[in-house]
Amino acid sequence: MVRLQGVTPMAAGLTISGLAGAGGVGVETIRYYQRRGLLAEPRRPHGSGMAGGIRRYGAEDVRRLRFIRSAQAAGFTLGEIAELLALDAGQDRQRARELAETRIGAIDAEIAKLQQAREALRRMAGACASTQDGPCPILTAFDG
Repeated sequence: MVRLQGVTPMAAGLTISGLAGAGGVGVETIRYYQRRGLLAEPRRPHGSGMAGGIRRYGAEDVRRLRFIRSAQAAGFTLGEIAELLALDAGQDRQRARELAETRIGAIDAEIAKLQQAREALRRMAGACASTQDGPCPILTAFDG
């Protein structure tokens, strides 16, 4: 049995709310990911008693959900995440690397933009501190 890091053995029989909790998302997010084809929707089992009719999710579903959330945090769109998941199944490492490198480029551009904004704010803060006359340049800089 493969044990996924951070996934308990109990994860083999999670309800949709249990899966949502394990992934740090809401139930509606799980359903949305299912509609988008990012997560599978398990078949509803037949039977009686408490287990009858309740879909159950396993450790692989938790792993996939956590991957989706991590990829979103890295800035990938849901479309790109779907492609990454498909590439993982097909093991197309070159395309996966291309997607990652494109994302790295976008992150680098955003970092450069934020650094420029930080430097502009530092200059304005310095100008505001250097004089007591007139309005503070920080406030006037954001005046529409």
